[in-house]
Amino acid sequence: STMSFSEAEVQSARGAWEKIYVDAEDNGTAVLVRMFTEHPDTKSYFTHFTGMDSAEEMKQSDQVRGHGKKVFTAINDMVQHLDNTEAFLGILNPLGKKHATQLKIDPKNFKIICDIILQLMEEKFGGDCKASFEKVTNEICTHLNNIYKEAGW
Repeated sequence: STMSFSEAEVQSARGAWEKIYVDAEDNGTAVLVRMFTEHPDTKSYFTHFTGMDSAEEMKQSDQVRGHGKKVFTAINDMVQHLDNTEAFLGILNPLGKKHATQLKIDPKNFKIICDIILQLMEEKFGGDCKASFEKVTNEICTHLNNIYKEAGW
């Protein structure tokens, strides 16, 4: 399945993403901390986070920070390839497979994390920023769901 981003959509999505990616580690951490706080069941996938209850503690954790940065780096790689479905899926496919088969992460969590990224964009940079990026998060979640189906989830 091909993605259909117009040149204008690609440019505005990249512009929106750049704003939040400038502080990849802090913003990636903020997204995870919000997810763990608002959806505590998501912590169960990260054995080393389970003992952490306070948002402050999570924010300081090297492991939370490291994973937050990892998530943002992966999305950044995808954002660079919005105009090339093959390259985009080249990044997303192995990630999706790993989360489905090895890590056994429920796919609903991808929607949660994408929604939190959009929330953060809106809070920090306004509704236009969020709107410019919504199509990207939809594509990511749609393709991840397909990868999960193929993996027999």
